[in-house]
Amino acid sequence: MTQFRRNKGAVTGAIAFLLIILLALFGPIVSGHSYDEVALTVQNLPPRIPGLEKLGIFDGTVQGIDMYELKGVSDKYFWFGTDTLGRDLFTRLCYGIRISLLIAAISAFLDLVIGTTYGLISGYYGGKTDLIMQRIVEIINGIPMMVIVSLLVVAMSPGLLSIIVAMSISGWLGMSRLVRANTLRLKESEHVQASRVLGTGTLTILFREIFPNLLSSVIVMTMMTMPSAIFMESFLSFVGLGIPAPQASLGSLISDGYAHMLTYPYQMIVPSVFFAVLMLSMNLIGDGLRDALDPRQKQL
Repeated sequence: MTQFRRNKGAVTGAIAFLLIILLALFGPIVSGHSYDEVALTVQNLPPRIPGLEKLGIFDGTVQGIDMYELKGVSDKYFWFGTDTLGRDLFTRLCYGIRISLLIAAISAFLDLVIGTTYGLISGYYGGKTDLIMQRIVEIINGIPMMVIVSLLVVAMSPGLLSIIVAMSISGWLGMSRLVRANTLRLKESEHVQASRVLGTGTLTILFREIFPNLLSSVIVMTMMTMPSAIFMESFLSFVGLGIPAPQASLGSLISDGYAHMLTYPYQMIVPSVFFAVLMLSMNLIGDGLRDALDPRQKQL
């Protein structure tokens, strides 16, 4: 991991990613508000943060008017403001990040299990088995992913489970191709041939001889899969096919804020900034892992 630590972009991404995780885990405890707490008396309040308000920023004012004093809640603080129903955006953002990361982690795990297993079997057995399995991959890949995801989510009704199932249908294709290509190369290596001669079982060869040599590539591919899953979930939530209210995700928060972008721009800007930072940090980590774990990159 020395090479990873030398990559300033990857380290910066890892720090940002860790901070976002800590915010998602402990943010609601600090805020003291609930993500679904409706209070129409404090709706559409701008951000107000203790300490920073004395510097003239995040002071809860709009065009010089103190909105908190106007609504009689001068003793309250909403760090990222409130939405049209008076719900605390900071708390909703924390829960939204949790859901987005949960979907990304589960999708990446399913892609890892399905794609790795499928690729190992296809590449190791070859012949007619490989031919049939690759035709199945081509058929699935020939259908636009957005069509598959949208139809399935509509059929199952919006929700966390439907999003995960939808993204798992075709999300593993890239992983299976990577594993298959490397398995075709590794199965002809000397140590694998020696294991065959000694009568070692197929499963043992696949998961003790071949898979460990694929681990670095699989880790990098898995890390690259997570931003794609977050983007897909955010897109589905943005078009109304994602997490149902009152739950929130980054996509649903951006969608809600977009509807009031001209009057209350902070409602869209805040989740958009966190979405961009999260995506960028994960891509930087993936690039750093690729450079650190790929032997060809080390030689360069």
